[in-house]
Amino acid sequence: MAQARKVIITCAVTGSIHTPSMSPHLPVTPQQIADEAVAAAEAGAAIVHLHARNPVDGRPDQTPDAFRKFVVDIKARSDAVINLTTGGAPTMTVEERMQPALQLKPEVASLNMGSMNFGLFPMLARYKDLRHEWEPKFLESTRDTVFKNTFKDIEFVLTRGTANGTRFEFECYDTAHLYNLAHFLDRKLATPPLFVQTVFGILGGIGTHADDVAHMKRTADRLFGKDYLWSVLGAGRAQMPIAATAAAQGGNVRVGLEDSLWDGPGTLARSNADQVRRVRKILEGLGLEVASTAEAREMLKLKGRNDVGF
Repeated sequence: MAQARKVIITCAVTGSIHTPSMSPHLPVTPQQIADEAVAAAEAGAAIVHLHARNPVDGRPDQTPDAFRKFVVDIKARSDAVINLTTGGAPTMTVEERMQPALQLKPEVASLNMGSMNFGLFPMLARYKDLRHEWEPKFLESTRDTVFKNTFKDIEFVLTRGTANGTRFEFECYDTAHLYNLAHFLDRKLATPPLFVQTVFGILGGIGTHADDVAHMKRTADRLFGKDYLWSVLGAGRAQMPIAATAAAQGGNVRVGLEDSLWDGPGTLARSNADQVRRVRKILEGLGLEVASTAEAREMLKLKGRNDVGF
């Protein structure tokens, strides 16, 4: 009998898109972030994707010290692959966004593959009771913000991260981002196996229709052939439908409170682990198996947990 295909689950624990007023379950403090990451790993996530926040008001914080407060704890309590953001928030410079990955030298870091409009302002109509002064200002600012990821920016992150042995979760929000990645592959600045995270449902990027998912996969197949592992991220209510659609077509999946605060219609997810368990049921219902951390490290050719900077 053929062995079931292994699927990597990534869990994005807190992110910078949602604000603390939107859900009481969004982790903010270093202890909360560490606890959520460890619980997600115990539920089946091989990779935990991490942002940091100011523990007082939940504002995105891209200082290496903010990350160090929880990555050391997570590493001590879990074998999960730690993936640090270089996306940070759209309002940050690429130099700011790169510092945690540059100094902490994780196994994996995220890398946004193109500049784009990144519209979070529709959330203002949905969430009326935002407690912190920075929250509505941040959301409103995205009406006139370009999330800058130029070729120079991408090369900056790629070359410095690769020098530390860090590999990348290439976040592609539209078809052009796949072509940008192909450009860096041609220049041998990006090396296989590419971990390509196609992102659906952010205003300014590709939508969430099943045809959008199929289109991104077809394009990636044509550009990268056997040189990549495909994963998907569906924002908001599209999280689980996108995951199911892609898993049935050979994809890996990403869930977590960075991408969606929900665990079904009208029900807030109480934890990241809730979402991991839900997507795990979908995968196992399709006859697939969840990849262990060791299997994920082998599939992605990572340097290993003992060669990081924390």
